[in-house]
Amino acid sequence: MTHLLDPLKVGCLRLRNRIVMPPMATNYANGYGEVTEKLLNFYAARSQDLGLMIVEHSYIAPVGKASSNQIGAHSDDLIPGLARLVDIVHDNDTPIVLQLNHGGGTTKREVTDTMPVAPSALVHPIRGMEIPHELTLEEIDDLIVSYADAARRAKDAGFDAVEIHGAHGYLLCQFLSPATNKRRDEYGGDLRSRARLPCKIIEAVKQNLGRAFPVIYRIGVTDLYPGGLTLKEGVEATRLLAEKGVDIIDVSGGLCGSTPKRLSGPGFFVPHAKAVKNVVDIPVIGIGGIKTASEANEIIESDKVDLVAVGRAMLREAKWATKAVEELSGSVLFE
Repeated sequence: MTHLLDPLKVGCLRLRNRIVMPPMATNYANGYGEVTEKLLNFYAARSQDLGLMIVEHSYIAPVGKASSNQIGAHSDDLIPGLARLVDIVHDNDTPIVLQLNHGGGTTKREVTDTMPVAPSALVHPIRGMEIPHELTLEEIDDLIVSYADAARRAKDAGFDAVEIHGAHGYLLCQFLSPATNKRRDEYGGDLRSRARLPCKIIEAVKQNLGRAFPVIYRIGVTDLYPGGLTLKEGVEATRLLAEKGVDIIDVSGGLCGSTPKRLSGPGFFVPHAKAVKNVVDIPVIGIGGIKTASEANEIIESDKVDLVAVGRAMLREAKWATKAVEELSGSVLFE
């Protein structure tokens, strides 16, 4: 039986346990996206005894910036600050991942100084403010390059892997969802066509950085929205991504976001992650309202997922992972 504290090796990634800190936006960077002391302190405080730390979404291009103080990966100027973040987390022997993102139709003019872009000229059904510009084929090609360049910056800064953000209603989620992608070219239509951009991004990152460099994909496996992505299609999309070389699948929500009202209880996305685990031969991360070490351990012991991400509980308690290790090792009672 596998336990939460058991190690896991994924390619060149060596995780001492199955505890993951998921990406959670702090907005602690400065206006250009540079790492600040406040951001460094936030991650340093939470990096002890983790299996894997995934840093909050970084924008890959100015037009894709989701918030005014979002961390950036859009320029080589940002590499030194990102390297400081890597060094601080590595000081605690924790592997660190940078999540890469583009806000797409959720972006706002006051942040990007330009109109949003999206797969189709449709107002985002959950968080849209205006009709976006429909991306041209040439602009999509440029996007693929931007993702690959951002991944290269992450590697240059010393990150152990990157995570491509394809969940929570952002751009790649918009491409995958039939509710937001009404294109009539090779990037729209059936599931394989709607998944074409995420797959091409994976291919570009692997080609630029080598097949051995780990890539995680965070997928919104279901939209829980009328006319949106179903769980059946979302699960099939993960199989397509795995075929392109994704090393770990991180399962969350699509247009519904990370905390949909329809789901509740500890591990509310774990059943969805289990459905993914049934069809792919790579590790799967489960998440959703997990608060205690015993909850996380039970999920791993029941073989529902391979890794457990604990978000809001780690926001509240910086030493959550350390206390979980102590509890499950029998050293002290978890508080």
